[in-house]
Amino acid sequence: MNVFYSIDEITKDKNTVLTVGTFDGVHLGHQKIINELIYQSIENNCRNLVITFEPHPQIVLSGNNSIKIITTLEEKLKYLKYLSVQNVFVINFTKEFSQVDFKTFVDDYLVNRIGVHTIVVGSDHHFGKGREGNPEILISLGNTLNFNVIKVEPLVMDNQKISSTRIRKALMNGNIDLANKMLGKRYEICGKVIKGTQRGALIGFPTANIEIKNKDKLIPPRGVYFVEVDVAEKNFYGMMNIGYRPTFNNTTDLIMEVHIFYFNGDIYNQPITVRFIDRLRDEKKFESVEELKTQLQKDKQECFKRLDSLSVLK
Repeated sequence: MNVFYSIDEITKDKNTVLTVGTFDGVHLGHQKIINELIYQSIENNCRNLVITFEPHPQIVLSGNNSIKIITTLEEKLKYLKYLSVQNVFVINFTKEFSQVDFKTFVDDYLVNRIGVHTIVVGSDHHFGKGREGNPEILISLGNTLNFNVIKVEPLVMDNQKISSTRIRKALMNGNIDLANKMLGKRYEICGKVIKGTQRGALIGFPTANIEIKNKDKLIPPRGVYFVEVDVAEKNFYGMMNIGYRPTFNNTTDLIMEVHIFYFNGDIYNQPITVRFIDRLRDEKKFESVEELKTQLQKDKQECFKRLDSLSVLK
């Protein structure tokens, strides 16, 4: 997959089927648009191109961290490659770029500099300065500038449209199952293993502490989770705690640590990916270390029960 960070890197080609969007999460609704993009590119013998933005437009326009992202750019590119996208153009989203009106964007960027055969968009897609552009306006521009427009209807789950906003809300509420269903995959965080206090090892539950590079990445709420782990080029299951270690005197820093089942190795400074399967319980303070150990054993057994259920489903 080719990734471009400047429009000057892209060779103009009229035979291009493209789509434009933030695609945060690359959820099932996004995947429906991407699948239509791939289909149209094959049917019309065209290259396909996804245009996306970094950082998330709402982060730039709000001026603060009012929104947390579901996927980092690296994660988004990984998912798009998996969906057979050939080309991705990552636009550096700035306040200046946000002032580009929809007609200028379509005319100057898409038609004159990239080339367009067909544009695939969601039926509720808005674009350009003030989000004034929409699919109907795009169809009108297509009639004038000689390109096709295909509208893709949103996917609905539980009588509500699947959206990045809805997924964020589910994750922030700890509803991992619902979020994963809308994503069409397990929610994941990627980071690096860093040294911790090693208290977990002393009580028989060694943990890998995880450092997340992107401060805008959404972290699920405090609690204990059943997870899948990729580390040292292997795949494992485990349980993860997100919180402040109240039993061992609260820390002011949020800690993400994962106990990996049947693993014992030195993985400091190695990359690690954690995928959330389900939420087990809230984080709580225990009266003693022994009480904590007892609960951790129960948590582990609960993970094994759920693992058996996963095996049955397969």
